[in-house]
Amino acid sequence: MVLSVTEIQQIIAHRYPMLLVDRIIELEPLKRAVGIKNVTINENFFLGHFPSEPVMPGVLLIEAMAQVGGIALLYPKEYRGKLAVFAGIDRVKFRRPVVPGDQLRLVGEIIKLRGSMGKVWGEAYVDDQLVAEGEFLFALLPQKEA
Repeated sequence: MVLSVTEIQQIIAHRYPMLLVDRIIELEPLKRAVGIKNVTINENFFLGHFPSEPVMPGVLLIEAMAQVGGIALLYPKEYRGKLAVFAGIDRVKFRRPVVPGDQLRLVGEIIKLRGSMGKVWGEAYVDDQLVAEGEFLFALLPQKEA
């Protein structure tokens, strides 16, 4: 299953500048999703991180992987309208910097789901090279209407 950015915005609450997934290229609801993020020099975070040598902040790589996992979780109708928020972050490793011009392939795999709590394993790749990975604990909360 493939999802556009418009369809992604119907599933997760993130919006610019914090929406860090351009499209979903694989989706198995409640199991796994694979997304793409094209990293451009126009990203707001490059204005200050770092102007002379731009590098995508590691915390935003974590967020991007978690968003893809959130899409796999929140796609089914019974989870729509919920927010998946961080409850913990474990075993994160950054293997190389992500820079303008990179295309991230983001993988989020749900490894545990019990009630309103769960765990996602995330991986980020550039050119089939693992650049970041980690485990994310989340809690599901009701989303307030805007």
